[in-house]
Amino acid sequence: MSTLTEINTLLTHIFEQETLIAASMSAPFQEGDSTKSTLRALLLQGEPGYQLTEHRLQQARHHNLSKEKCLHWLREHLSKFKQTFLYTDQADYHLLRGKRGHWTILKKAPTRRSPSATHNREKHYIWQEGTSLPFLVHLGLMNAEGKVYPAKRDKFRQINRFLEMIEDVLPALKDVHPIRIVDFGCGNAYLTFALYHFLKITKNRQIDMIGLDLKKEVIERCQRLAYRLGYQELRFIEGNIANFEPSGPIHLMISLHACDTATDAALAKAISHQARVILCVPCCQHELMHQVKQEALHTLLKQGILKERFSALATDAARAQLLEVCGYQTQVMEFIDLEHTPKNLLIRALRRDSLSPEKRLVAWQAYVRFKQHLHIDPTLERILQGQLPA
Repeated sequence: MSTLTEINTLLTHIFEQETLIAASMSAPFQEGDSTKSTLRALLLQGEPGYQLTEHRLQQARHHNLSKEKCLHWLREHLSKFKQTFLYTDQADYHLLRGKRGHWTILKKAPTRRSPSATHNREKHYIWQEGTSLPFLVHLGLMNAEGKVYPAKRDKFRQINRFLEMIEDVLPALKDVHPIRIVDFGCGNAYLTFALYHFLKITKNRQIDMIGLDLKKEVIERCQRLAYRLGYQELRFIEGNIANFEPSGPIHLMISLHACDTATDAALAKAISHQARVILCVPCCQHELMHQVKQEALHTLLKQGILKERFSALATDAARAQLLEVCGYQTQVMEFIDLEHTPKNLLIRALRRDSLSPEKRLVAWQAYVRFKQHLHIDPTLERILQGQLPA
């Protein structure tokens, strides 16, 4: 037999450790209350939170709650249900409340894991959970003991996947000291800090790195964190991609989720400065949506959502082909699984000065046939005028 104080202590422990994956409350004492309520972990504007679903008659109401509000809601409503299941990554808890207010807590082995947590156990990542990384602690992905918060596991997986791709291209940068890196549209800079830590601290490489973004408050926050971490070769600059001019060569360009034609500006900048390696995850490709036409594809293009997806794929295909025209060996790869985000394609391009003019001309002719067939005029081609065959 347990007391309400013990229940509150258990809830406090679970929320302090941020181990709650899901919860389910059923069998209400009063008919007017929700017949069932559930919780599931999710990210709210980059912070751990929960989605609450309250089932009442034939309706379901959804609310997003911060960690603090979720804890408050549980403490306020738990006593209204005869039974509650709390699923954490350490244990399952079955809470039973009797009519006289007595509580019983049954603890069992964990039965639920987030998909990314299961994947982490099956795959050897570059960075394993349990090792505290200061920048991830400051960014709120893990605690001081190196435990990744459940709501951040997908981001942790994404970081590791990104670093795997970086490790694959390091041979192309083996003779470069320092490696000059520009992250166009760095945003909150999760991957920017990860790349710096991986190359500078894990790999002991000399680097000179810049994160560029339009948002002044984001740049200021990232720069403060870089100073706090002692990342002396990492600078954050407020500015537009098209207007940015580096003081020296670019060896590695990354652009992750730069919106629409900002991706084209980043690619063009990297090409014009002959970047050795380009890693680009495009985002929000709207440009060709209103251009693409082809009578033979009418059955596909008449459906708005299919036309949108086709246009996005056509945009990336055109970008990849233009990179080949400019002397790059290009590959379009899966970045992270479709279940996590639809923006899952990464364009990887390695500069190959040995590509003959004949092969580049063949690539250009293939591009021209492609764009004429779809009646498109991609931004990247227009920016690169003067660097492409006549």
